[in-house]
Amino acid sequence: MNHEQISRIAHADHPIKAPLDDASVRRLLEHGAPRDGERVLDLGCGTAEWLLRALATHPGLHAEGVDTSEESVTQARRSADLLGVRERLVVHQRKAEDFVSDQPFDLVLSVGSTHAFGGLLPTLAAAREHLAPGGRVLLGESFWDRAPSPEAVEIFGELHDLATTVDLVVADGWAPVHAHVSTRAELDDYEWSCLGSLASWALDHPADPDAAEVLRTAHARRAEWLRGYRDSFGFVTLVLRPAFQGLRSRTVLV
Repeated sequence: MNHEQISRIAHADHPIKAPLDDASVRRLLEHGAPRDGERVLDLGCGTAEWLLRALATHPGLHAEGVDTSEESVTQARRSADLLGVRERLVVHQRKAEDFVSDQPFDLVLSVGSTHAFGGLLPTLAAAREHLAPGGRVLLGESFWDRAPSPEAVEIFGELHDLATTVDLVVADGWAPVHAHVSTRAELDDYEWSCLGSLASWALDHPADPDAAEVLRTAHARRAEWLRGYRDSFGFVTLVLRPAFQGLRSRTVLV
């Protein structure tokens, strides 16, 4: 099985591909989503779950998503049909960094997709290119909650701590106007859901030639999580607005 197939099975019961529960997703969209009649873009949308939820809440909203996965794009369009929002959602199958539009967007999302652009700051630069005046960015990024083990660094690479992550965002010309740090419960629920979905699929399909591989994958990733990064990994989702030019280089305490 390839990575896309493994991911589809893993997220069967957790369609938001990030350690966020439904209430957190709803609150983040409340802070980030524009008014009805405006436009939202998700760079690396997967099955467009964020966009579908925003469209369901705002009847006048229009949304576009970008993802390289044909399977995810097809599923997003199918879900939009079922929800009755297909006429307000356009999903493009292409690399997010190659996407261009002749109209800007009032909200640009990139949650757990900064790797597609080569990191945090390149992702923000790409989001800025698509952002309308007065618009917002909803960005989800991993960080080290405490000193990582060598195994954790091998899995995720060189992440920053939370304070440094936010400092980098602010220094790049953005003002956080809302944020959510995923709780231990959200982090654990996400991992158990994904690992449980993989194990359940393998056990429910014993005759499938990929069943043993999927079960091994679940076991291996559970060990990586519990022994490698559970105690050090964190995830923050920020709602950002571009800062005024004069406020970029200093911190103002009120």
